[in-house]
Amino acid sequence: MLVVLVLHGLAIMAQPTVAKLYNPGANAEKQISDAIKKAKTERKNLIIQAGGNWCSWCIEFSRFCKSDVQVDSLLRSDYIVYHLNYSPENKNTSILARYGYPQRFGFPVFLIIDENGNRVHTQDSEYLEQGKSYNRRKVLEFLLNWNRTAINPTAFSK
Repeated sequence: MLVVLVLHGLAIMAQPTVAKLYNPGANAEKQISDAIKKAKTERKNLIIQAGGNWCSWCIEFSRFCKSDVQVDSLLRSDYIVYHLNYSPENKNTSILARYGYPQRFGFPVFLIIDENGNRVHTQDSEYLEQGKSYNRRKVLEFLLNWNRTAINPTAFSK
């Protein structure tokens, strides 16, 4: 019996640990405020990915973005990324209320926030999905259509 318990314990310890994207204990108000300041300094928009470690589509979006060089590069060059936790431990209801209750679309849901902290777009992830992952063209289009350059009013004044 002892041998079985030891082998079971070793098997559990040998399994790879998955990095957690979302932190239920985070002070999201402060971290979002800091992210907005950083976005302003770096002349980027903030993209908030609301979801949780329980959400397979949330985890898949992160994996998808990191695995595609162009998507990853575009995210890094045009956005500050923040993962807003939604779980039984912390639903961050006041933040979600401030941004128009985006959880109504399910998870993940993406919020584009400008350098002044204003929500400029809410994206339902369903429209970016394809099969068991995401559609590369649709994700790139989404990121390009909501970056700082695309929503700059002076771009349309000519």
